Amino acid sequence: MRGIGKKFPGVVALDRVDFTVRSGEIHALLGENGAGKSTLIKVLTGVYAPDNGEIALAGLCIRPQSPKAAEMAGVSTVYQEVNLIRSLSVAENLTLGRQPGRLGFLNWKEIRRHAREMLARLEIDIDVDAELGSLSVALQQMVAIARALDLKAKLLVLDEPTASLDEKEVAELFAVMRRLRGESMGIVFVTHFLDQVYAVTDRITVLRNGTLVGEFPTAELPRLALVSKMLGREVHDVAGRTAEAVAPSPLGSPALLTTHGLTRRGAIQPIDLEIRSGEVTGLAGLLGSGRTETARLLFGIDQAEAGEIKVKGANAQFDSPRDAIRLGLAFCSEDRKTEGILPNLSVRENLIFALQARRGAWRPLSTEEQTKWCDHSIAALRIKTADAETPIKNLSGGNQQKVLLARWLATRPALIILDEPTRGIDIGARGEIEQLINKLRADGMAVLLISSEIEEIVRNSTRVVVLRERRKTGELNGADIETSKLMQAMAGGHTPHE
Repeated sequence: MRGIGKKFPGVVALDRVDFTVRSGEIHALLGENGAGKSTLIKVLTGVYAPDNGEIALAGLCIRPQSPKAAEMAGVSTVYQEVNLIRSLSVAENLTLGRQPGRLGFLNWKEIRRHAREMLARLEIDIDVDAELGSLSVALQQMVAIARALDLKAKLLVLDEPTASLDEKEVAELFAVMRRLRGESMGIVFVTHFLDQVYAVTDRITVLRNGTLVGEFPTAELPRLALVSKMLGREVHDVAGRTAEAVAPSPLGSPALLTTHGLTRRGAIQPIDLEIRSGEVTGLAGLLGSGRTETARLLFGIDQAEAGEIKVKGANAQFDSPRDAIRLGLAFCSEDRKTEGILPNLSVRENLIFALQARRGAWRPLSTEEQTKWCDHSIAALRIKTADAETPIKNLSGGNQQKVLLARWLATRPALIILDEPTRGIDIGARGEIEQLINKLRADGMAVLLISSEIEEIVRNSTRVVVLRERRKTGELNGADIETSKLMQAMAGGHTPHE
């Protein structure tokens, strides 16, 4: 791929990006949120037409106008979510759309024979008459790969294939990938897991903000250097907390405690956390490290399969966010537009939403109570709006974020979880929100701060929990909370020349 460009309204998604995959190699495509990985893959697989640039496969120029056209040209893709039909058999899924038959009748003997042949290439021995949905996610993924390879693919794109697999299943997938590499297949491996990158890939291409950072042989790129390139930060170019350090404050009792290894398969490995009143606990890690997944478990959006949660010293069972709210928890999602604001409602209606939900339908807030709280919130958080009846969709991103914070503060939570609270807002609003975070801490509230911005974590955290590959891998406290040490903890591991 040479000089690939793609624009959307107001956004340059790709800016003259080059990407080369060789026959007989596994090539990692890496980058944080917004780097352009998904857009580049969608251009390659015919979902998007590039605005400019060229694509050549095995020396021939191609310009796929659809995923089907890309498949016919020799580009096959397997996605994180297996897009096959769970209620059909393995054989039916493998041959769907190209079943052998005659005069409208299917040749089931030939269908089963061909299905076994396709699986044998990957050294997989399963019952081809079994319903796909009865198999593990890993085996479903293998079936999807077998189907993709049946199209005489020259290039196989694996988009987050290990996201739902355990370690044994990952090892089995890697064995298949190495076997295909030995057959001169080119493989694009999109992942967030650095351990897996160093375990199985030959080369790495890094994108950032829609531009190409560079292409590197995996064995020659230390982990810390890779993290620096993904984040756009060199360790020696950034300082620690220095004058911006969070002032120490007496810590109260644990507002929330997880014990016995809080766990959810495919989301987070066993993790124990302690978040105290009067503390900002930073949750740091690269994209895919398990930050948001941890927050969703703590707030009852997803349910843990093992481990316990204690709130203010008492065991808590969160079957839904309603249970978490009832016990004094609040959660500002990173997806402000989809999971935060109610765009067609007014600022007032958005502000009172959580408080009214907590009180219940039979105890409605009076007009006077609503007006009092809205006036107080708009003034205290300096929300810029014509009035409380303005639709929230008309406010800037920073002011929408302030409304969401005020919404939760109305419930007087003991713990507030802030997932990317400053993403997509201007620098002025960012500073105001960070001041509010530190005021909440000083007032004795417990805060769990999740951010992909290392400096934001360093500036505002009294303690930092580091996640890597969906595991808690360490903590930083006090003077140890500085950018260089945090980046090293996030990178982890040891590679040649590191």
